[in-house]
Amino acid sequence: QVQLVESGGGLVQAGGSLRLSCAASGRTFSSNAMGWFHQAPGKEREFVAAINWSGVSTYYAESVKGRFTISRDNAKNTVYLQMNSLKPEDTAVYYCAASARRREIVVKLGWYDYWGQGTQVTVSS
Repeated sequence: QVQLVESGGGLVQAGGSLRLSCAASGRTFSSNAMGWFHQAPGKEREFVAAINWSGVSTYYAESVKGRFTISRDNAKNTVYLQMNSLKPEDTAVYYCAASARRREIVVKLGWYDYWGQGTQVTVSS
């Protein structure tokens, strides 16, 4: 059974940092694109960042560009999201996702086939 398990969420003050991790099990995703999304209460799930299979290419939503960094360690089957200069509007549940069908950058939610259960990030002002 394929599982993606996020960790690292929590409560942080504005301007602070958090590092999210997403560990995959059940299959390897070293040849697949992976990404992070977030969902705030009452809103749709939105794209945050994506990384290609090798980790060479990354892509970010405009709202997080320059503050967040996505990376991966294929030997550990794990993807990370380093979040700096956090703002209250970053408050959301953060989900990692993996695409079984794509190797390069994937932005659209529908191209992702596996999802984690989510981890809450709360940024206080």
